[in-house]
Amino acid sequence: MRLYETNYAKLVRLMPKRDEVGQVCRYDIQGQEYALVVRESTRYTTLLDIAQLSQGEAPDYLRANLTVRLYHDARVAEVCTTQQISRLKPRYDYPNPRMHQRDEKHQVNAFLSDWLGHCLRRGVVASDPMYKSSLN
Repeated sequence: MRLYETNYAKLVRLMPKRDEVGQVCRYDIQGQEYALVVRESTRYTTLLDIAQLSQGEAPDYLRANLTVRLYHDARVAEVCTTQQISRLKPRYDYPNPRMHQRDEKHQVNAFLSDWLGHCLRRGVVASDPMYKSSLN
C-alpha cells in the first residue's frame, strides 16, 4: 500500500494545476516529452493519462503510456492500464497466455514510482514553448 501512497504524493506535485477534464501538463525530461492529461475528474477520484510524446528512435510499443486513477479520499494512486494491458489483475497465474508476470500490477506501479521520481528530479515544465521552470 505504501507504493500507492508514494505514487499519489508524487503525482499530486506533477498534475495540472486545475483538476478539470482536458487539462494538460507537459514535461521535458532530458529530451523526452511527456504529457499528463486529466481524463476524468470527480469529487473523490481523478483519472490521468500519462503518455510519452517524443518520437525519438523508440518504436511506439516502447513508449510509456499509462492510465492512473488517483483516489483523493484514501490518498493513493494506482495504474489502471498500461501499453496493451487494458485491465491489470492483482495477480496472475504463471504461465499465462499473455505471459504477464505474477506480480505485473506491482511491477507497473513500481515503474510509475521510479518514473515519477525521475520527473521530479530531472523534469522541466513545458507549459509554454520555452522550457523555463524547473521542477526542483
